Amino acid sequence: MDKVKFPTTPLGRLKLFFTFFDSRWEDLTKENWLKTTYQDLSAGLIVALTAIPMAMGFAMANGMRPEHGIIAGALACVVGRTFGGSKYQVYGPTAAFIPVIAGLIAKYGPASGGNFETAHGFLVLVSIISGIILMIMGIYGVGKYAKLVPNSIIVGFTIGIACAIALTNLEDILGIENFKDFLGQDEEIKGGLLHNLSLAFSNLNIISPWSIFLGLLTFALAKILLRISIFIPGPVIAMGTATLLSATVLADKNIILVRDLYGSIPNNFFKIQLPILPEITGGVIYDICYFVFAIVFVSGVESILCSSMADRLAKNDKTPFNPDKEFFGQGLVQILVPLVQGFPCTGALARTATSIKSGARTPLAGYFKAILKLVMAFYLAQYLELVPMACIGGILVWVASNMIKPAEIKEIKRLGKFEFSMMFYTAVMVPLTDFLTGVLSALIIYFVVKYAFNKIKPKETSH
Repeated sequence: MDKVKFPTTPLGRLKLFFTFFDSRWEDLTKENWLKTTYQDLSAGLIVALTAIPMAMGFAMANGMRPEHGIIAGALACVVGRTFGGSKYQVYGPTAAFIPVIAGLIAKYGPASGGNFETAHGFLVLVSIISGIILMIMGIYGVGKYAKLVPNSIIVGFTIGIACAIALTNLEDILGIENFKDFLGQDEEIKGGLLHNLSLAFSNLNIISPWSIFLGLLTFALAKILLRISIFIPGPVIAMGTATLLSATVLADKNIILVRDLYGSIPNNFFKIQLPILPEITGGVIYDICYFVFAIVFVSGVESILCSSMADRLAKNDKTPFNPDKEFFGQGLVQILVPLVQGFPCTGALARTATSIKSGARTPLAGYFKAILKLVMAFYLAQYLELVPMACIGGILVWVASNMIKPAEIKEIKRLGKFEFSMMFYTAVMVPLTDFLTGVLSALIIYFVVKYAFNKIKPKETSH
């Protein structure tokens, strides 16, 4: 790939950031526009079908309502594809944000004596601050520095998040949510990883075998069907099968549905959610800094990682992605999406790969995905509320299983014992503590050992 020169001044970057028809559209020509448009439409449809159950699952894992995930995924794709720096990247809810958003909602929402509106408004506030910071970082050319985050810590963070997602969805797959009255409100599975595990395993005598069946069926169908062909919308077929079974042959098995926890899913998706600042205390100021840092870190690192992967997967031999424009676009995503009943989003690795394998060539694929997703969700809203929660748990476990890639772990192992130990440390600390403690402590240890003492040097690898 030829080395491409992007603007090097803040004013030059800002001008490029607001140029709609830039190099991202270079594969759309007068000669091939019809074929390319069809390819993008096909890719958008496949990703939209895959994204609806995933978006609902991510939203509920975040402590939010199912429709918030649908809104976030659609709008993030429109904003990201308009202002982002990648030709191919698909934007939407991602697993990496779950510990950040779920932690905020749990701390300021009903689980801690607050209310959901205040928690959501506070999330909007910290997301807007994060978005402004990301835009400034893009304007001043900081995007390239996201690549300095060690791959060992990125892989460890991904593994840690995957483990946390899989283990904290036990209540849905085991069907323990069916027995809230038995457990008592004070014992509801709402805490951290260790609390959830201890409570789940102490109540194994009241699990629902039918919920386990639906969760495992959803997981297996999603995994197997997508292995057969990328063009088969595995998660949708899995969700439809589980929903049909729960409404027919398993109708009398007391299987909890989405509507049992969230009520009806409205199809008037877009509502304004203004930012809310709780009463200022030292703890609130700390939380603002904590969550802003977390959103900026996840947005920056995951979007750059996803954009790099997309260029490689698509074998892009023309203009590569622009990391600074990607930061700027990420900033606008974090400002605009939460304001319309959404939440922070970033580049989604799996959905981007699906889009590319389905034939996507230009940002048009993202616009098609957003439109088709909203249209389908609008007409399917009354049926989406009938989805079993065990099915949502199965989809999230499927997502978690796809996040752990043996090839990446082997690559880190080849880099040496230090890199492997940092991956392992991050993977353990993220689910056991929290995002900031796990990642920040790993970064500090890494750079102190590697650069301050200069004793650990990774092994050279051949490519």
